[in-house]
Amino acid sequence: MMQAIMENSLHDSVRSLAEADFTHAADSFANAGFKVRLPAKGILQVVSSSHMLRRPRLLLSVGVHGDETAPIEMLAQLLAALEREPHALAVDLMVVVGNMAAITEGKRFIDADLNRMFRSDRGDLAATAEAARADVIMRATASFFAGPDADKWHLDLHTAIRPSAYPTFAVVPAIIAGPRREALLGLLGRAGIEAAILNTKPAGTYSAYSAASFGAAGATVELGQVGEFGNNDLGIAAGMSRTLDHFMRTGRLEQNETRPRVFRVAQELVKRSDAFRMAFGKDTQNFTPLQPGSLIAEDGDTTYRVGGETEYVVFPNPDVRPGLRAGLMVVED
Repeated sequence: MMQAIMENSLHDSVRSLAEADFTHAADSFANAGFKVRLPAKGILQVVSSSHMLRRPRLLLSVGVHGDETAPIEMLAQLLAALEREPHALAVDLMVVVGNMAAITEGKRFIDADLNRMFRSDRGDLAATAEAARADVIMRATASFFAGPDADKWHLDLHTAIRPSAYPTFAVVPAIIAGPRREALLGLLGRAGIEAAILNTKPAGTYSAYSAASFGAAGATVELGQVGEFGNNDLGIAAGMSRTLDHFMRTGRLEQNETRPRVFRVAQELVKRSDAFRMAFGKDTQNFTPLQPGSLIAEDGDTTYRVGGETEYVVFPNPDVRPGLRAGLMVVED
């Protein structure tokens, strides 16, 4: 995949971010008077040098799955614009390029799904490349969010494997409550995110980690479907791009009455063995409705069925390792 990146006529900023190279960005922000840190490869932190300012702290992560390229292209454009006028940055910013090795190889992951590694208990996956990378990212995240008291935000930007009834949607940790959740839903609505899933289940995802550990208003945000560098429809992410640009340049959220359509997790489909079989094809699109009582999946003696109201399937993936989540069933909140 990296050879394809090099041969493709991509903008230099996209190539740099795909290669986790923050050299130009770091120099630009440092020359503008910011405190700049590169705590590890693929991680950039830009913080105001003034102790008098209480700026929002915004964490943006891309490439947690190596084959999800559209968010890398979108964020590269935003960063390139700020590099040209670095004094315009009005938030403390951390950018993470997640699974660098997987991006290079054009694969979702190397050994295991990085977005299940943000937890202490990793079982037999503790020695994987992704477990080691998660440790690096978590240490950097802790240092970034451990600063002065401030509003903390984390948008982990992804694209979905399969089509969706809602091309843009987000998974929001239910631990985020009250005004912070409302503010996050407002940001998502302003960004054109059509649906939001409130997840009460332990997930091991990056956004769940930042929300539970540091009180960040965070979400895993799906911006369309997986595509190759240079072939993405960035129009799907245009609303998110505009919203992030405004937030980074003003430190404020735009007022907006629109909210995503809100769902909550009714069931988590855990693949317990290689006998796991879904009652529908793995190409089933996200948010496909299933009627009450319908068979969802079977796994040996375990049977998953829809409850007393219509449930919608999200992230169906029977090919995950045993012990991991093979999908979510959600209901309207």
